[in-house]
Amino acid sequence: MAAGYLEILRARHAVRLLVGTLVGRLPNATAAIAIVLFVRAEGGTYSLAGALAAVYGVANAVGQPLLGRLVDLYGQPRVQLSAALVSAFGMGAFAFAGIGPLPLSYAAVAVAGLFTPPLEGGLRALWPSVLRKEEQVHTAYAMDAVAQEVMFTVGPLLVTLCASLWSAQAALLVLNVIGVLGAVSVVLSPPSRAWRSAPREAHWLGALRSPGLLVMLGAFLFVGIALGSITVASVSYADDHGGDAVYGWLMAAVGLGALLGGTVYGARQWSGPAERRLTVLVGFLAVCYVPLTLMPGAVAMTLLMVLAGVFLAPALACVFVLVDRHAPRGTVTEAFSWLVTTFTVGASLGTGLAGPVVEWGGTLWGFVVPGGAGAVSLLVLLVTGRVLAAPAGGAVVAVSSENDPNRAAGSRFSSGDRA
Repeated sequence: MAAGYLEILRARHAVRLLVGTLVGRLPNATAAIAIVLFVRAEGGTYSLAGALAAVYGVANAVGQPLLGRLVDLYGQPRVQLSAALVSAFGMGAFAFAGIGPLPLSYAAVAVAGLFTPPLEGGLRALWPSVLRKEEQVHTAYAMDAVAQEVMFTVGPLLVTLCASLWSAQAALLVLNVIGVLGAVSVVLSPPSRAWRSAPREAHWLGALRSPGLLVMLGAFLFVGIALGSITVASVSYADDHGGDAVYGWLMAAVGLGALLGGTVYGARQWSGPAERRLTVLVGFLAVCYVPLTLMPGAVAMTLLMVLAGVFLAPALACVFVLVDRHAPRGTVTEAFSWLVTTFTVGASLGTGLAGPVVEWGGTLWGFVVPGGAGAVSLLVLLVTGRVLAAPAGGAVVAVSSENDPNRAAGSRFSSGDRA
């Protein structure tokens, strides 16, 4: 199992790009909890903390595809580094200004969210130029999905550690400085500096003119809703089964399941159309949400949470391949950024939906929401299967002039190939 991952990590620049991207995304991964801790330390209410975190999230969702389009137009270093510096400046202004002048606080977190650099989409655009075989790129997508789970598990721990050792203000500042350093490491790397998007057709819709991409965004909007609703339903469950400690274990279990599933998925090569495999993976994902409604004891519930997360990373790794394939020529970074935005919006909608559902029908109905959302996601893929399976005209996912300006000789593959 380890051989495939080691082969990728031995590729030149691979470790630097992967680690740099993860480090650069730490401010984004930890923003919500860091804002809440800081507002509470300043004496603010939970309502204010939630409102500021929501403003950051909305601004981030708006900014990712816009910055992704700029990356496709002007290259990675110019856009990514500028955005990272502006985002860090916004969060720094918030950390020093505090919550006294509320308009300034809201403006600062909005700037920080809006200018969060699209490092995630940028990395996926770079993989084909770093790895010369198609199967290696697919494995790298799986490794990327697994690494995300590690980051979203470790990130909150780093925030709480910094806040306990120093202060919540220090946590905000330190993590954003670290994020800028991660972005610098990525954009100064040779692959990032050399990467150029393919010539693109001028169109105001950009990546969104791809029917296949719209199908995937629709499906993963509901996957995001499922995940967001699980976080709220789990709070209600934990209140009756041991409190915050149980909640922490439940959330860690989802991440552990995704990590295990993604690791196994990326360790082997898969035959058959990626479109069909995505439908199967999302189907298993939806099915694994259903047992959560049994709500057994804390230990058994933790195991069910592991099961609920197993097919998440494989589904993400598979959809990365298809996004790459269906992105119109010259829009690959923007396309990946749209997926990030859609997933984030879905998670926010799920959080907002599950709260009233739990208050109305109790914890059981809270866990019905992710099962229902997963079923809708599967239905979207089943109904639009022909659209997703249609040839993607103009997509570039291969070692080509878009990813290799020097046109280095090497193994080539195109968007028409099967995963």
